[in-house]
Amino acid sequence: MARRKTLLGLALILTLASAGPAQSEQAYYGTKDITWAQKLGFAAGSKVLMLHADDAGLCEEANDATQQYLLNGSIQSAAAMPPTPGFDAFIAWAKDHPELDVGLHLTLTSEWHSYRWPAVSAAGDVPGLLDGEDKLWRKVRQVAGSASAAEIEREIRAQIEKSLALGYRPDHLDTHMGTLYARADYAEVFLRVAQEYNIPANVIDLSDPDILSSFRADGFPINDEMGAVFSAYRLPKLDNFTSVPKGDSYEEVRDNFFALVKSLKPGLTEIIFHPTVPSQRIKSGAIMNSWRQRQWEAELFDDPVVKRFFEQEKIVFTNWKEIMSRFGK
Repeated sequence: MARRKTLLGLALILTLASAGPAQSEQAYYGTKDITWAQKLGFAAGSKVLMLHADDAGLCEEANDATQQYLLNGSIQSAAAMPPTPGFDAFIAWAKDHPELDVGLHLTLTSEWHSYRWPAVSAAGDVPGLLDGEDKLWRKVRQVAGSASAAEIEREIRAQIEKSLALGYRPDHLDTHMGTLYARADYAEVFLRVAQEYNIPANVIDLSDPDILSSFRADGFPINDEMGAVFSAYRLPKLDNFTSVPKGDSYEEVRDNFFALVKSLKPGLTEIIFHPTVPSQRIKSGAIMNSWRQRQWEAELFDDPVVKRFFEQEKIVFTNWKEIMSRFGK
């Protein structure tokens, strides 16, 4: 249960559906007999992981940490938040490192207490996305209760076009705080726009009955409407999606991470984390109140104990660039 509470990509499907099982899930989910890892040419039985840094662009400290771990090969992928103060700087850096995998963390909320940002679109074009301070809403439920799907589409297009105008074509798209899965019509917009740009989105293949039932067992009533949206998506999917577990010490975070990886079934899994350099500004709480967890997450993938663990578990690593290259073949 604790692990599911950290699943940002799908954590808001609760708001999408009425309780109870889908009426025609066989039509949408079926029975899975091959993983996406196998479809992409990885060996059967392989655990293929993508270690992915969220929240690049949030601030200088997040940028510094993310850049360090991409450059030294400790992680495979990252995504930057287009409305945030450090986005332009991170994209300028990404342009100088085209071999690395950098996407967009499409951002429709501004959740911190005082460190906040507006939409990329003009305020008059997306009024349902903005609070009384003309900043993005703090909570996903506020977005879901106020913004139309048309406004969502307008803003995510603006965020993609912002990156393109800066001269950078993102390698993938995902969703900050899971907002683009907060309503089925938001998800439809998200996946349709991703396919229009031919940029892969973080979509989970729910045709594995175990994955589907585990989400439902944790309280995610996935309905026919969402099933139809996922079924219609034609770019590569993930077999699973999760995040680095929390802990009360670095050692506990590491142990919980090891347990998570060992529990994964073979297939393509994205594991997200949120690295940040622990500057005085970060420690003061001027930006966020979760700096220590983010620092531990940043330390994790440079740890030689973790690297030996990956070797012992015969983990295969990939990123969205390779996924799309394999998909194209």
